[in-house]
Amino acid sequence: MRLRTVLCSTASVVSALALLSACAGGSPTASSGEPLVGVDYPRSDTDFWNSYIKYTPQFAKELGLNLKTTNSQNDVAKLTANAQTFISQGVKGVATAPQDTAAIAPTLAQLEAKKIPVVTVDTRPDTGKVYMVVRADNRAYGEKACRFLGTKLGGKGKVVMLQGDLASVNGRDRTEAFNDCMKKDYPDIKVFGEATNWDGAVAAQKLQTDLTAHPDIKGVYMQSSFALSGTLQVLKQKGLLVGPRDEKHVFVVSNDGIPEELKDIAAGKIDATVSQPADLYAKYALYYLKAAIGGKTFQPGRTDHDSTIIRVRDGLLEDQLSAPLVTADGATYGGVASLKSDDKSLWGNNLG
Repeated sequence: MRLRTVLCSTASVVSALALLSACAGGSPTASSGEPLVGVDYPRSDTDFWNSYIKYTPQFAKELGLNLKTTNSQNDVAKLTANAQTFISQGVKGVATAPQDTAAIAPTLAQLEAKKIPVVTVDTRPDTGKVYMVVRADNRAYGEKACRFLGTKLGGKGKVVMLQGDLASVNGRDRTEAFNDCMKKDYPDIKVFGEATNWDGAVAAQKLQTDLTAHPDIKGVYMQSSFALSGTLQVLKQKGLLVGPRDEKHVFVVSNDGIPEELKDIAAGKIDATVSQPADLYAKYALYYLKAAIGGKTFQPGRTDHDSTIIRVRDGLLEDQLSAPLVTADGATYGGVASLKSDDKSLWGNNLG
């Protein structure tokens, strides 16, 4: 089933989504004639989010949207203040990527009360309504990492999982899926789960502690590229940063697909990543904001851009974009197909 867009009346949208009263009165626009939307960047301290920041103005221009931006710097209080700024500026839609998916609820309620539709990117709020969630299947991230490491380790050994923030739905999804997969399919692999709060320094310290206590660890799953630099530094200090053919090699899987990861896979420093689509996050966040302002609604099912919309709960749809496993050889691991790290379809190979 291809994605369906259906023009709607004010009544049908309010009853279904409680967000889109702009359907009836036309679409208020900025002085340029383009709808004014606000995008809050969640942080600018990682290569992934800096890439998202770079793509956002590009797609706003392509879609004919006037753009206002803020940066909440992983701070819920700043995100709340930024939402107030957007309201005062008269934006007709807001895209945000809340890192604490529980604490965003009051802000969503404020925007809903102002009839301002919201699209969340990368994360899904624990409660509250938004027009659309744009993210990849984060449980699939954990499962793909599990199947890659499980295959490489032959179903036996020890691995460290450098978790993100468990206050985030992404951290929970990746952690739970990785653990569930290991328990079910690779029960002879011992997993050391380490909470890091998406902090590279914390991740490096905990990895070093684990390797000291368990020098036979043979795998590392980093839930984001935030841990990339520190992980490589620790492995180098331990004499373990060696090629995949060396018996001392520790297999490393990351999540993000930033250019540095792709280069490190080709160089044999890490072994795999799951490419999280920074470009498509920016594109479809803005696409759905424009659709909301235009009075359109969507239904669960396959889309025309190689993804699937699912109904997470009443009043909440999620467009799950494709996020492929990336490896050096492009092989299939534990039933999961992968792309080679130099594949030109990967956004990390196309940054100018």
